[in-house]
Order: sequence, then C-alpha cells, then structure tokens
Amino acid sequence: MRTLTFLAAALIAGAAWAQTPPWNDLGRNATQAEVQAWDIDVRPDFKGLPKGAGSVALGERVWEAQCASCHGSFGESNEVFTPIVGGTTKADIERGRVKNLDPGSTFPQKTTLMKVATVSTLWDYINRAMPWNAPKSLKPDEVYGVLAYILSLAEVVPADFTLSDQNIAEVQKRMPNRNGMVFYEPLWKADGQGDVKNVACMKDCPVESTIRSFLPDFARDAHGNIQEQNRVIGPVRGADTTKPAPTAAVGSQPAPAVVVAAAKPAASDVKTLLAANSCTACHGMKQKIVGPAFSDIAAKHKGNAGLESYLAIKIREGGVGVFGAVPMPPQPQLSATEAATLARWIAAGAK
Repeated sequence: MRTLTFLAAALIAGAAWAQTPPWNDLGRNATQAEVQAWDIDVRPDFKGLPKGAGSVALGERVWEAQCASCHGSFGESNEVFTPIVGGTTKADIERGRVKNLDPGSTFPQKTTLMKVATVSTLWDYINRAMPWNAPKSLKPDEVYGVLAYILSLAEVVPADFTLSDQNIAEVQKRMPNRNGMVFYEPLWKADGQGDVKNVACMKDCPVESTIRSFLPDFARDAHGNIQEQNRVIGPVRGADTTKPAPTAAVGSQPAPAVVVAAAKPAASDVKTLLAANSCTACHGMKQKIVGPAFSDIAAKHKGNAGLESYLAIKIREGGVGVFGAVPMPPQPQLSATEAATLARWIAAGAK
C-alpha cells in the first residue's frame, strides 16, 4: 500500500512538472550587443572606461555649443542649475579635501567639484546623461574633452591638457575632494552591523502633515505641463500641472499615468515636438527660464518679414546675443520641416 501511495504521488508530481510554467515563453535572452549598450557605467577603478582622448580646447567647443546654455560658459551656471565649478583652491588639490566643506564654513554655494571625490563619477554622468536634450549623444572623445574643460576651470589640469583613458588615473590624484569620502563599514559591508537603531513608529502611527513650501497656483503651469517634459531616458516623473494641485498628502492617491514622449513625433505636432526635444526645459510659455519665453520671442520679432525662416534657422543652428549672453545651443536633431513647424508656431504668437 505504501509503495502504491509513493508511485501515485510521483506520477502527480511528474505531471505537474511536465506542464509548461506560464512564464516560460516570456522574454528572451539579451544579446551581447544589448548587454554592452546597457553596461556602460565607469567605476572609480576606471573599469568600463572606453579608450579615447579629448583636449581642453575640444571640450570648450562642445561646452559652448551644448552645455553653456544651462551651465554657463565657465561652469558658473544660470538661474536653473547649481554651479559646477568654484569653491576649490590649489591647497585643496594638494591635500585632497575641500576646506569650504569643513564645519563652520560660510561659503555660500556647494559646487559639483567641491563635493565629488572621484573623477570617474563625472565621466560616467556626462556620458550617460548629457546633454539634457540628447543624453548619450556625446562621443567618448567629446566626453573626455568636456571633462578636461571642467577640470581646467578648477585648475586641476592645465589649459593645454588632453585627458585620456591613459592618464585619467593620474588626474584622480589631483581631485580637490578625493579624500572627502567617509567610510562607514555598515553601509559598505553586506554583513556589517548597523550603526543606527530604528525608533520610528511602525503601527497605528499618527500622521501629521506640515506643508513647508508650495508652488503658487499662478505659477503651477508657467512652464507648460511638467508631466510632458520628461526625457525619454531615465525615470519618468512630473506632476500634471494642467490640473489643480493635490489636496491630500503625496502618495495617498493613485499614481499618475506615465507620459512618455514619442520617439519620433509628427513634424506637424508642436506640443509633442516641444516635449520630445526638451524645449520647455529652457523656454517657458510666458516666463523666462534659461532662455526667453516663447511669447517674448514672438513679441520681439512681431511684424518682421521672413520671421518664420529666420526662426527656423536660429532653432537648428543656435545663436547668442539677441536675448543676452546666454547662448542658444543648436538643435541639429530637428529636421528642416520640424524646425519650420516650431518657427511657424512661435511667429503666430506661440499659443
């Protein structure tokens, strides 16, 4: 009887395993090319760093064309982004620790080069995330050049320097805050002992909401719908600013629908073109951000003959001086038809 029971159980188990699990046909193995395209991070030991080289002069040309409009010609930045360069000294380079980060310092602004400890972090971020409207579009030599230009502004490297995969480890030895990282063993070791004790309430906890800052209603949609201004690459966030602000605590309501711009919008769709090319990251509809508002552009050139053609050229080729010293970077990714569509919309009043 015991033998029959065992055989019956074995047959049942065998039949269950013989059935194809529901997830068996989902997905496929990634190709080697797909893995390589995803695995582009650069570690502090420079593993993953591609071969290449870029001079300060090359970096300056790329910077002026694609970076200065958001970060300033000398890394001092504009109204939107915090400065990249500043707050470091030759003494910091010697000791590897930025004095303006010491307790009690009254230095007004913590810049990127004050805080970052590893030069690989800068290379990796520039390569993955910049420029804002076309991430991952820079070639390795251009990334080396842009980084060399940034480092030259902080006097980490000389103005005639060429940064490469061969000498970047030596440059690391001159990073102003290279000794600024603090080692906490529990955070680095998986089996380490925690250095804190959890005293937070975990059950039937009282909820007290305190609003410390908020966006005024009149400014909520000043720069267009934030939800439609996300980059295609990276996590998608942003409130739907065409709707009233939420009255309940954030997170207590259903998550908003994810809005992702189409990879290639129709050449006649102005709204989608603005979102897909991150135009509203620099230009508000009626308010100046980094560049002038679309309505200000229309008003400044109102009545000018050939305005659409003029604007289409400016959009694709960029320029500087019409609305101040902040340059408008070229937008070569736009076709002539797409640029003409945007130019026509602006010339008609940007409504």
